[in-house]
Amino acid sequence: MKTIPVLDLKNNQVVHAKQGDREHYRPIRSSLCQSADIFEVIEAFLALDDFDTFYIADLNAISQQGDHAKLIAKVLAAFPDIRFWVDKGYQQATTLPDHANYMSVLGSESYSDASITELLAFGKHFVLSLDYSANGEALGAASLFSGAGYWPGDIIIMTLARVGSGRGPDWGRLAQYCQDFPDYNFIAAGGVRNIADLQALNDLGIKQALVASALHSGVIGRGDLESLRQKNTSAS
Repeated sequence: MKTIPVLDLKNNQVVHAKQGDREHYRPIRSSLCQSADIFEVIEAFLALDDFDTFYIADLNAISQQGDHAKLIAKVLAAFPDIRFWVDKGYQQATTLPDHANYMSVLGSESYSDASITELLAFGKHFVLSLDYSANGEALGAASLFSGAGYWPGDIIIMTLARVGSGRGPDWGRLAQYCQDFPDYNFIAAGGVRNIADLQALNDLGIKQALVASALHSGVIGRGDLESLRQKNTSAS
């Protein structure tokens, strides 16, 4: 099980995401650090564990209200040994940042069935996010949900209703994807509450999870992550 910390960026600050209500996201209040500055939050996460992958959601770009391109470029340069999965809404393969540690996250909500063929230009070198709204509806290009033709190997199942909710992961949906498409690596996003949830996801066949709230609150700490890693190493 690999834990991937989440950095939701809005108006140049890391914010607390909750159930997809982006208009009301506020700067993060964390037990790990006293700042919502992205560099300080990353350093606080790295003091917790040796994370080698982070997920960044550029909420301004996703909502078409500006972007954090310059700030993200500084982050990429400052942490060259860390891979950053970046969802900044609509992206084209010809305009990606020139950083080896940048990986595009292409969210279904940012593409329509009319623009979906643009994904082909990425050569499946991206992470797909299948996005579900707060009321459970599939967001964006319907054809991305109905078949695997455009899918890369890594796919986030993003359930916005569970993000920051404390309700636990979307167990049923995740189990269904694992059952129907066993050859893909599905990544849980939304609702992870504690180390027990991470272990249960691992047992389900989910080997990666995006996590924010449980790390910031201290519910999942260094000892928990180390214990989970040792347990799964022994099991393998």
